[in-house]
Amino acid sequence: DLNFVDELIADVARLEQKLNRTPDNNRFEGNRTTRTYNLLAHGEIWQKIPVQPQVLELIEGVLGEQCLVSSLASISLAPGETAQVIHADDQVQPLEKPHIATVCNSMWALTDFTEENGATRVVPGSHRWQNPDYFGDQSDIESIPAEMSKGSVLIWHGSTWHGGGANTTKDEVRIGVAMNYCAGFIRQQENQHLGIPSEIVATFSPELRQLCGFGMYRGLTGNIEKHSPAHLLYGDPIETQLWDYDPIDHD
Repeated sequence: DLNFVDELIADVARLEQKLNRTPDNNRFEGNRTTRTYNLLAHGEIWQKIPVQPQVLELIEGVLGEQCLVSSLASISLAPGETAQVIHADDQVQPLEKPHIATVCNSMWALTDFTEENGATRVVPGSHRWQNPDYFGDQSDIESIPAEMSKGSVLIWHGSTWHGGGANTTKDEVRIGVAMNYCAGFIRQQENQHLGIPSEIVATFSPELRQLCGFGMYRGLTGNIEKHSPAHLLYGDPIETQLWDYDPIDHD
């Protein structure tokens, strides 16, 4: 729905102005790219992104059910921005590679993504590499631009090497939304519990609260005295605690 995409673009602009967002200045974030983080705290429209059925179905196919929102941010990449350092979104995890997916991310194109305006560059097959050196020479790494039209969504395994491209245009700002997920047993990149005011979480659907980590993972992890935070705080349906699936029969 391109009308919905236009609404997202308008809200990105609103938030950048309201929050006085300006480019950062480091090798990872660049110095001509404006990011707005923690979008679920800043507008009801963003509640629709994590639960989009077609995208979420694919994400769950990679991470399994009960995955979590890891982070949600807008990225406005302006003319003159250089290519981002190639990286993997799970590289901070101290795990031997390759490994099962613990992270699976998506990029929503709010504008056309072209090689010239800085389309995300990916290294196909890199999620299968054996313990790659993320901090070594990257000059021989071959990446391809994920060119896509406005309204498209790119999804990749969290071990896949990628990075924002260089924006060599004179007047095109490439706007995208990074909707990132992680497995239910992995710590989220953004702290959803403290970063989103409780009165805003109360407006979420039960499904979104589960995705933000207010439920229990497999009936155990994240419980409060055998109950889910979503039930205790927001009245969501009771979740059966894992151990209670195996009661003792006294007959």
